[in-house]
Amino acid sequence: MGRGRNALRASAAGAVSAALIAGTVVGLAPAAQAAPGVRFVDITGDGGTVLKANVVTPAGADGSHRYPLLVLPTSWSFPQVEYLAQAQRLADAGYVVLTYNVRGFWQSGGRIEVAGPPDVADASKVIDWALAHTPADPRHIGMAGVSYGAGISLLAAAHDKRIRAVAALSGWADLIASIYSGRTQHVQAAAVLDGTATLTGRESPELREIFDNVYSSDLSKEQQMIDWGRKRSAATYVDELNSNGPAVMLANAWGDTVFPVNQYADFYEKLTVPKRLELRPGDHATPEITGLFGLPNDVWTDTERWLDHYLKGADNGIDREQPVQLTSRTAGGYEGYPDWKSIAATRRKIALAGSTTIHANVDSGADGGIVFLSSILDQVAQLPPMAWVPLLPRRWAAVWQSERYASAQRVRGTATLHTRLTPTAESGTFVAYLYDVGPFGVGKLVTNAPYTWHGRTPGEPFDVGLDLFSTAYDVPAGHRLALVVDTVDPLYSEHNPPGAQLTFSSPANDPSYVSVPVREQ
Repeated sequence: MGRGRNALRASAAGAVSAALIAGTVVGLAPAAQAAPGVRFVDITGDGGTVLKANVVTPAGADGSHRYPLLVLPTSWSFPQVEYLAQAQRLADAGYVVLTYNVRGFWQSGGRIEVAGPPDVADASKVIDWALAHTPADPRHIGMAGVSYGAGISLLAAAHDKRIRAVAALSGWADLIASIYSGRTQHVQAAAVLDGTATLTGRESPELREIFDNVYSSDLSKEQQMIDWGRKRSAATYVDELNSNGPAVMLANAWGDTVFPVNQYADFYEKLTVPKRLELRPGDHATPEITGLFGLPNDVWTDTERWLDHYLKGADNGIDREQPVQLTSRTAGGYEGYPDWKSIAATRRKIALAGSTTIHANVDSGADGGIVFLSSILDQVAQLPPMAWVPLLPRRWAAVWQSERYASAQRVRGTATLHTRLTPTAESGTFVAYLYDVGPFGVGKLVTNAPYTWHGRTPGEPFDVGLDLFSTAYDVPAGHRLALVVDTVDPLYSEHNPPGAQLTFSSPANDPSYVSVPVREQ
């Protein structure tokens, strides 16, 4: 029952998100017609594939002077006009800007390879073309992009030493940790990607097989999917990236339902190059979206500052700022830290005492919301998904609560769950939610994460360790934190067979708990 409902909801979410993206594209189209000084060109990519591109050069460029080159691969399902407002702004600031439509989408040739080797090779071909046909300086080359463009930019920088700076906005560094975290298919996110690709591009046979395997939960194809994802993850090539030495700026949203924050933060910690990590409220690509329309936007402002410093040598101070910059989902403002580990001064444990059994296959009412829409509401109105915690049915949801806090709790970073689980089936799924619970029992979602297991012996307990998605959230004084666990969520696939039960226990010699990272006042 749970899997069928998830599939239905995922399809609906895919259709809604496809309409939203299509509407954004229509809104951007007039910019292409009105933008002066834009040259539309064809570039021969890897294997002879034709890539549709546009070039914007600084006013008055006559070939007597070289300018830094910035290459912008398009986002998933977006056409080449996506970045025109920013391209014009950057050209006015002294860059040669080249935006190209990635293979498989819109008028570009080829099929969608999901940042596979042909996409990485395309990026180098585009740089070759720009150096041969524009007044671009081969010593000062950068890449940037949103979402798909971010992932391709990171991968290209790991493979092409000419790239000296990257700004990867709302992207991924680990594709499997993004869409298959906790060994659980993020089925709504997959449906959005699949649906929009069908509308605006041509999927490769390999990609079609990957999507089909995600929907069918075919365990015999699990390793194939993992290998496919690793080949397309900058984290796989972090040593090459560190060796090449480009300056890397990463930006993402706390509520990104396509590329959760954890994988970016883990990747950031492994980088030894000049680096910066910015995290804000919102969902996938929503912090950057206003900048695509030419409106004031903090992410694009910092992107330009980053590129100005590392490609033009501007002494704008960005290299002297704290490299980790966070904005709380509830308090606003900016907080700077020297590294990711420093954002939480201490950890507070909530004991998960006793033994609790829940039944599977029914959504208890606790869930992570709807891809894109729920975190956008959190971004613009501070209205995350909510649940009335006292009324959650204990047959289908396990609930543990902290005491009421005398002072505000500034949650920062990654909460971790440690518990003992005894299932009645060899495969299954649960989803853990951390709620901020007010005086009347209304819980606002702080964070969540899914967990799936296979091949376990029914009736035999095993230990579970799960990182919830990283966040920054201020719990008001007088509120509690509650951990809720159930088995069905519209964001994720469910692997519990009909009638399955899950028992959570807390052995005396190894108590169960959720550990919450908190920044001191």
